[in-house]
Amino acid sequence: MSASLIQPALGYLLLCATAIYAVLALAARQRWRQRIATIPLPTPTTPVTVLKPLFGAEPRLYENLRSFCVQDHPQFQLLFGLHAADDAALPVVERLKAEFPLLDIGVVIDPRIHGINLKVANLINLLPEARHGWLLLADSDIAAPPDLLRRVTAPLADRQVGVVTCLYGGRPVGPLWARLGGQFIDDWFAPSVALSHAFGGRRFAFGATIALRREVLDRIGGFEALADHVADDWWLGELTRRAGFRTVLSEAAVTTDVIETRLSDLAARELRWLRSIRRIEPLGYAFLFICFSSPMIVIGGWLAGGGPLAVTLALVTFAARLMLGFDRQRKPLDSLKNMALVPLRDSLSLLLWTTALAGRVVRWRGRPMKIAPLAARRRT
Repeated sequence: MSASLIQPALGYLLLCATAIYAVLALAARQRWRQRIATIPLPTPTTPVTVLKPLFGAEPRLYENLRSFCVQDHPQFQLLFGLHAADDAALPVVERLKAEFPLLDIGVVIDPRIHGINLKVANLINLLPEARHGWLLLADSDIAAPPDLLRRVTAPLADRQVGVVTCLYGGRPVGPLWARLGGQFIDDWFAPSVALSHAFGGRRFAFGATIALRREVLDRIGGFEALADHVADDWWLGELTRRAGFRTVLSEAAVTTDVIETRLSDLAARELRWLRSIRRIEPLGYAFLFICFSSPMIVIGGWLAGGGPLAVTLALVTFAARLMLGFDRQRKPLDSLKNMALVPLRDSLSLLLWTTALAGRVVRWRGRPMKIAPLAARRRT
């Protein structure tokens, strides 16, 4: 191929790949929602312990924790873990204990640190107080529907299931940067998982909500096996898969608060996610740029030199991308605001993706942490 044809060929290749991804991601999200709408509510048969590691008072902490107190499951225990008695989250827990005196609610305050991951250290401290053999792990910023416990634990009755996890949506609690953070979750993360699942992908587990049996946890070495991992949720799923168990994506759905009020805070959170993905799935990470539609159609169109076909591909891609930003489950005005932010969100994603190509240091709750190479982690 002559040098004069290489650039347009690359442009059309980029436009085609971006268009295919955008259309397939939109279709996968719609297919997933149609599927979960048809799944009946299961009847719970086994008691569950919910483990909730806490750190500080987040903006909606009371509302989020309360959503786990009003589950329609007949028997469950709530365990909240803190590293210090002066943690600002403790008064919220005490308020819930007073509001729901008949619920089995426990608090563990334990300063011991195990490894580099403070969340996992909290889980290690909580586990001895768990009364039940079925466990649900849920982050403190998660809001749950009343049927979450029923739905997400039901697959554990199958002894071949290792972990059950579920998709989550973003709930912005703040202005522009929080809204952009919510779009990262709703417009990129959730559709990409739905697309991967549609093609048979099962290498995932999301810390927002994970259910598993105690015996499976013991089989992989307990929470201690995760103590030095930044992406503890992914490794929990990966270690159970290596032990011969299946991962199930539940039809249950939760929301996570996005509270960043500064670009630096949002960038720190997303760089942690992106650098973790790069270490876990380096080949997949290398092609993530096709997900960032807005700048890709500009670059692809420039390389292709314009023309009717390039314009058509760009329009198809951008239309599908805007539809990913429009969600009938939101208020119409919120969806319109999100659609207006699509070019900015995609451009920011591309910038952060490029930044995350290098470096191993991430920041989590204000602490710098280094992600070890994957080859080293496989020896754990």
